[in-house]
Amino acid sequence: MEYLERRRDRFENRLTEVLDAVEPDELREQLEHVALAGGKRVRPTVTVLVCEALDGDVDRAVDYAVGIELVHNASLVIDDIIDESERRRDSPAAWTAFGHGPAIIASDGLLGEAFALFSDERAMQAVTESMVELGEGEALELVDQPVSEEEYLALARKKTGALFRAAAELGAIAADADAYTVEAFGQYAERVGVAFQMRDDVLDATADPEQLGKPTGHDAEMERPSIVEVTDLTPEEANDQAQETADAALAALDSVDVPDSQAMVYLRDLAEFVVVRDR
Repeated sequence: MEYLERRRDRFENRLTEVLDAVEPDELREQLEHVALAGGKRVRPTVTVLVCEALDGDVDRAVDYAVGIELVHNASLVIDDIIDESERRRDSPAAWTAFGHGPAIIASDGLLGEAFALFSDERAMQAVTESMVELGEGEALELVDQPVSEEEYLALARKKTGALFRAAAELGAIAADADAYTVEAFGQYAERVGVAFQMRDDVLDATADPEQLGKPTGHDAEMERPSIVEVTDLTPEEANDQAQETADAALAALDSVDVPDSQAMVYLRDLAEFVVVRDR
């Protein structure tokens, strides 16, 4: 755990440094409310670990890690407005704390700070493509909800998998990896993201809200297309599907010819953890 904590501390310090420079003060406080409220930090961890696994430039990877986390947080602000979710990470959601207008401005501010950190053309392209897919997924969810497992998986790849994929691709790009390696790590992370979303859906249907840190039962109430709502799968069967997806992620990871390292061990552990977590 000390290995991950050192990398998380490095990420958190850089994130705080980026947010400290935001002006005016009111916008900075809103961005800090969103981005410093905690969270699992899975995406930035993936970015740094992939870069380390490829013996790349970790300083550049940390900047990219901060950037992808800011993009993720910007999307959560909008998600909470759409879903009318009043809390996020045991704190008031941005729109609850500041109102709808300031929350939207905060989302824009987070994106602006993020894109200032993507110095490489390939990095910019990877994030842009993921945001396009994320937007398509949000639109599909609102106007043409999936009615089958196949359609659910397509949506999950866009809404959740795309940013996970970008996180891994950014780590590989920071290490100046070739296109095949970037793609393989991207496939790994996309599948981790889809498994993560499946587990999220199960937790929303079954977990205790106090333990989870946010309201549950929201998918059913909002008629959101969770794997439990869209398919006939029980929560246990949905977990089995998530496990199969995580196994596919590990297969993609094993297709890359890189030396064994602590970073690779943690990337494998992540694929296994996302389907058993309880938060």
